[in-house]
Amino acid sequence: MRANFRGIGVAILSVGVFVAPTIVGPQALTAAYATCLPGERIDGRTSEMAAKQAESAGYNNVQMEHKGCDNVWHGFATRGGASTRLAISPSGEVMPEGD
Repeated sequence: MRANFRGIGVAILSVGVFVAPTIVGPQALTAAYATCLPGERIDGRTSEMAAKQAESAGYNNVQMEHKGCDNVWHGFATRGGASTRLAISPSGEVMPEGD
């Protein structure tokens, strides 16, 4: 009998671990939202603005993925026929990202 109660308790605890974050957590958890600290401000630059800066720097087929709390846009594009990941700083600097 005691083992049955322990098994039921473990089952209830397991369900709580999976259900609670969906009830109390944010509806749309983005990379930027997940890492921002209170008081950090996300600027108004859009993915379209960042893509235009990358295109001005010689990149093609630019696809912006997300913007971090540091207001740096991250995405990928092609340049010289090679696909690469890139980051665009708030000041407009376009930098290759990764290896």
